[in-house]
Amino acid sequence: MFKNRLTKVHRHLSKIARRQDISCYRLYDRDLPEFPLTIELYENRVYLAEYRSKHHLSEEEYEQWLEGCILVIIEVLQTSTENIYLKERKRKEGRLDQYQRVSQEKEFFVVKEGGLNFKVNLSDYLDTGLFLDHRITRQMLREQSAGMKVLNLFCYTASFSVYAASGGATEIVSVDLSNTYLQWAQENFQLNNYESPTFTFVKADVKQYLSTLPAGYFDLVVMDPPTFSNSKMMKDFLDIQRDHVELLNEVIRATKTGGKIYFSTNSRKFVLDSDAVNAVSIKDITNSTTPFDFQGKLLRWCYLIQC
Repeated sequence: MFKNRLTKVHRHLSKIARRQDISCYRLYDRDLPEFPLTIELYENRVYLAEYRSKHHLSEEEYEQWLEGCILVIIEVLQTSTENIYLKERKRKEGRLDQYQRVSQEKEFFVVKEGGLNFKVNLSDYLDTGLFLDHRITRQMLREQSAGMKVLNLFCYTASFSVYAASGGATEIVSVDLSNTYLQWAQENFQLNNYESPTFTFVKADVKQYLSTLPAGYFDLVVMDPPTFSNSKMMKDFLDIQRDHVELLNEVIRATKTGGKIYFSTNSRKFVLDSDAVNAVSIKDITNSTTPFDFQGKLLRWCYLIQC
């Protein structure tokens, strides 16, 4: 059953990927309840995320089942064990852990997307360094970045910022609380030879940082926060459902009249309180920014907010 499904989606999606010149894409995402796996291709490497679910197998039987799945993946994708990176995703207190390190292999390599270079790591973190579901959104930002001042909040490894640089942005500020990801972000810029004194990287708690920004300064803003965060480095925990109005209104204050904000969230139960947001208009662009490999599988919401 798993082999048939994987063969079918691989045949279909690989054709689309080749037509669009895309080498990194999601192939399988828990399509069959009996096989709770996510499979992503990063050029010749396979990222395999295993979601532990309730089952009646012994530990030995479960390992045999998983090994069987991997053998199917090797056969269908015509790859080898060395190219498969397996992760187990666990939930902690009802929430999927954010960005934590799970290994120390430090195996980084470079992949291409949209003609740009990005450093990814399939072994050391639950997330790879490049969120594939925002491929279209990144391109939209690039097309609007010429001559613009761009702010990227919760920037992670700053792939949005790299796209903005490639689109001709004159100033880019990338903000994150993690030194690890800010360093990774700077390396992504260096990989693409984008270095400028106006491309800056700021280590800060976004909730505190926003109040320090001058009014009406930025032309374009990207904000893709975690659903929840309680980092020890933060003064207060972040809950995007609770905090999104306050955050967005602070971002709007820092954005020029006529400016745009791309706001995204992975909170599946998220409800935007549009009446409380001080925007000129808010457009749900979730569907139009969902790539071919994520169609029919809503993983996040995405909005275009006009200031």
